[in-house]
Amino acid sequence: MVGLLAEGNEVLCLDNFFTGDKRNIRHLLDNPRFELIRHDVTLPIFLEVDRIFNLACPASPVHYQFDPVQTVKTSVHGAINMLGLARRTKARILQASTSEVYGDPDVHPQVEGYWGNVNTIGPRACYDEGKRCAETLFMDYHRQHGVEIKIIRIFNTYGPRMHPNDGRVVSNFVLQALRGEDITLFGEGEQTRSFCYCDDLLEGMCRLMNSPAEITGPINIGNPGEFTIRELAEMVIELTGAKSKLVHRPLPQDDPRRRRPDITQAQKLLGWQPVTPLREGLKRTIAYFEGLLREGVC
Repeated sequence: MVGLLAEGNEVLCLDNFFTGDKRNIRHLLDNPRFELIRHDVTLPIFLEVDRIFNLACPASPVHYQFDPVQTVKTSVHGAINMLGLARRTKARILQASTSEVYGDPDVHPQVEGYWGNVNTIGPRACYDEGKRCAETLFMDYHRQHGVEIKIIRIFNTYGPRMHPNDGRVVSNFVLQALRGEDITLFGEGEQTRSFCYCDDLLEGMCRLMNSPAEITGPINIGNPGEFTIRELAEMVIELTGAKSKLVHRPLPQDDPRRRRPDITQAQKLLGWQPVTPLREGLKRTIAYFEGLLREGVC
């Protein structure tokens, strides 16, 4: 949002604060071109806008499995409401989709043309299938009503302002290490992920939003660097100087074994690729959580 405001845009921010925190935007509240509205996208809203970034939906299993029915509603009803707003105002709209649409992939690395391997009745389906349905709605509004759409598939993102209790692997490992606790690995820690620093993601997202109308996506935005979860844990221990040991717990149901984006389309169509190495991004993230611990926030 800072970048959008710096460009002279007026920004309306909608949030129901289920996972959001006002501390994350307190530096924007005095800006006359920024307005915060407490609102849930599962309910219609009437605004005058020319660009919509639909980022609504809890993205960590801890949060999206808390109320799975509401998670589906956020992705599906929320998409319908935001697409209706875009259609009425003739606004361009971007959907924040996810690498989870690929499920536990049989194709590696994942390309946009891969249709995925998702368990439609599993505990993760409320998020995975909700996002897949949202993509369907976006394409159908585009084909049927001519709405200008952009679909971004986001791979694991991390960085400052992460929710400390969202259960994601980076925040879990960093906080466990800073507190001197053992670090929890699910399974043997050999499953892989690709971690994209938040600033890189935002750059890719803005480039897609500003790309020519014929570029609808979906387009993968993520860091193709692939690490095992064990490697991530060892890097966090090294960077924090912690004495934490690794302990193992059973692997959750439907947890993907491998995850790495093919970013050929992002490179070709948007001229984008990530620039922040995992080690550097982790240093910044660790510094952020150290500050939260000093403040007694977590």
